[in-house]
Amino acid sequence: MNPGNGSTGAPARPAGAAGRATPAPESLHERVVHWFGEAARDLPWREPSCSPWGILVSEVMLQQTPVVRVLPVWREWLERWPSPAQLAAEPSGAAVRHWGRLGYPRRALRLHAAATAIVADHGGAVPATHDELLSLPGVGTYTAAAVAAFAFGRRETVVDTNIRRVHARLFGGSALPAPALTAAEMRRAVALLPADDALSVRWNAAVMELGAVICTARAPLCDACPVRDACAWVAAGRPAPEYVPKGQSWAGTDRQVRGAIVAVLRDADHPVPRALLMEAPVDLRMDGPATALSAPAGRPAALGTLHGLRAPGEQLERALAGLLADGLAEETERGIRLPG
Repeated sequence: MNPGNGSTGAPARPAGAAGRATPAPESLHERVVHWFGEAARDLPWREPSCSPWGILVSEVMLQQTPVVRVLPVWREWLERWPSPAQLAAEPSGAAVRHWGRLGYPRRALRLHAAATAIVADHGGAVPATHDELLSLPGVGTYTAAAVAAFAFGRRETVVDTNIRRVHARLFGGSALPAPALTAAEMRRAVALLPADDALSVRWNAAVMELGAVICTARAPLCDACPVRDACAWVAAGRPAPEYVPKGQSWAGTDRQVRGAIVAVLRDADHPVPRALLMEAPVDLRMDGPATALSAPAGRPAALGTLHGLRAPGEQLERALAGLLADGLAEETERGIRLPG
């Protein structure tokens, strides 16, 4: 059962830090939502005119990716594919090609698969309920709740990293939430959710925004926080985190090599010979068969970047094999290309 579809009565008072009175949820709702109304960033997927499809695309793109990088790609996608049917009508490789440099390009494949399912199973309209959204390929619990709330105004418990951090500090007195989402966190989020549908949507958006711009992980702006006086973490003297989050490595990883290979395929007009991906040629003027790559002055920057990594042959092979297995690339008689 989706935790957002609980009782419509008054929300229970969530548990706070030991030995400290917990503020009434109604007071927090009013203060945080009022702050949001005055301080919220002007983002296109928050506009009343934004379609459910636009909101679904934004939620997938924003996973592990900052807003500043998502904005231009989101706009380009919505201009090119303003509806699921228009994306579904193109090959999945087109989604990967126009994913740009957002990273984690499997998200592009998932959006394409979701668009295809929306057309096949929902008449081309993004479904409105949590369970229907959850049935779409690549749509998980968070995305289903977020789209149901923000696109259709439904009362859903939306819990992302920003919301978890605000809850951990405000009620738990901890600098950071647990490394992984816990059942206790979900119970607290359910208890905090306003009973009114419209207010619950605003609350979800407001707490998420508070975590994104004020209650940040590394440099929180506590003086600007609308609920600083109620914060258990501030009251405790802002203790240090109990653990150090492990950042995802990038340089030298298979993920970096995979991204560099995808960039080459994205810039290519035709299949790229496997040998060209596996070995850096002495002369990068792209004479001969390599002219299939379109780039200014005959020198493909993406190929130069790939070769500049100086990745060992076995890593290149492993990265390419992973791309082929994941459906992010396909091999033809002429070479490697994005999926057709």
